[in-house]
Amino acid sequence: MAKNLQELIEERGSVVDTLRNSRLGTYIYPVVPAEFSNWRREQKAWRETAVLFDQTHHMVNLFITGRDALKLLSDTGINSFANFPVGMAKQFVPVASNGGVIGDGILFHEAEDEYVYVGRAPGANWLQFHAETGGYDLETLYDDRSPSRPYGEAVHRQYYRFQIQGPRAWDVIERVHGGPVEQVKFFRMGTITIAGETVRTLRHGMAGAPGLEIWGPYAHHRKIRDAILEAGAEFGIEPCGSRAYSSNTLESGWIPSPLPAIYSSEAERPYREWLGTDSYEAINAIAGSFVSDNIEDYYLNPWELGYGSFVKFDHDFIGRDALERIDGATQRTKVTLAWNDEDLAKLLTTVIDREGPGYQFFDLPNANYGSSNFDAVIDADGNHIGLSLFTGVTANEKRGLSLATVDRDVPIGAEVRVVWGEPDGGSGKTTVEPHEQLAVRAVVSPVPYAETARQEYQGGWRTSGTR
Repeated sequence: MAKNLQELIEERGSVVDTLRNSRLGTYIYPVVPAEFSNWRREQKAWRETAVLFDQTHHMVNLFITGRDALKLLSDTGINSFANFPVGMAKQFVPVASNGGVIGDGILFHEAEDEYVYVGRAPGANWLQFHAETGGYDLETLYDDRSPSRPYGEAVHRQYYRFQIQGPRAWDVIERVHGGPVEQVKFFRMGTITIAGETVRTLRHGMAGAPGLEIWGPYAHHRKIRDAILEAGAEFGIEPCGSRAYSSNTLESGWIPSPLPAIYSSEAERPYREWLGTDSYEAINAIAGSFVSDNIEDYYLNPWELGYGSFVKFDHDFIGRDALERIDGATQRTKVTLAWNDEDLAKLLTTVIDREGPGYQFFDLPNANYGSSNFDAVIDADGNHIGLSLFTGVTANEKRGLSLATVDRDVPIGAEVRVVWGEPDGGSGKTTVEPHEQLAVRAVVSPVPYAETARQEYQGGWRTSGTR
């Protein structure tokens, strides 16, 4: 029986088939209720009033402490660390030796030689592996995400983590703080006081308007949450459930779940031997109409995901040689695809189709049915021109949208097709039932799609390398 990911790959033979038929299903946002009111109302709140996102449970916190902490980050990140003082955060992107993205997350420089990486498991696992095997003088604490299905058992995290976002967010923040709060620069940290507790803050803009991410000891979760909702009631604040939470990225333009590019290169063999058979990388579910026998066809480089501006060759890092061989100006580019209403309606009504197998179910507001999603994007002649990577519906735009990476010569305004559903009736995933495919018409559009996000976001974070 396989003892690690490498042995599992050798035992199964095809890593693509293994991941496409994973029984894991879609990515779960645990513990937080699905809805507090309803997902449409909660989506509208981040555009019209204010929203409270509870990010406490679905991400890993990796605490990295010691004199070599920054060296670990510099050795593994495409980002420059020439200017990363205490009190600052940055979006951290590591790549494998082949130049394919591992994942991404937010890196907080909390104190001298003390950093916290917050994000999905692939980035945290990559950092943990190199921290353990690279001879660094540091210590780590891996605070894993909450169980997907806790079944009533107690859940504990090191931190609670909230975001207050929306056009009335600052009114809420100043009311709960009890006075004016300085609007520090984007991705700079500070503190405020809530319910008598000192709370750490990060200036953020996840929903397209200035807001704060806040965190502190998990024991204060209920106290802080209650105080924010009480203070924000007059400003129309809404707590956001897990159902609506993930869909905000359709408006803001972040692609959250690239497939970690670690399954093939010989340089990553020690990492695959380190990863368990129950790791995210081993049970991750690939979904969608794009199918290739070559796992490397699912890898995405930084330019394809809009991270090209992050690549800085002012330091040595894993994957540097591979990235230096890539001409960023010729790579696919990130866009939003606005889905045709009539075609989307066919998908939404397929559940009552009593005459045929119908189409792959399109859930609302997040329609993804795997952990890493790859739908083929084709032109009118059927030529493959890109990949649609994250799909759903937003009540703010009243549209079906997907985030995609397409050939650079495909212009804004072009009509393309997104092939929805898997070939041959579908894979063995638990989220898939027998179905037919549908080529959905879509218009290539800017990213971020929401006008407010394009105007408000700090340049270079969600918009670099996009059109």
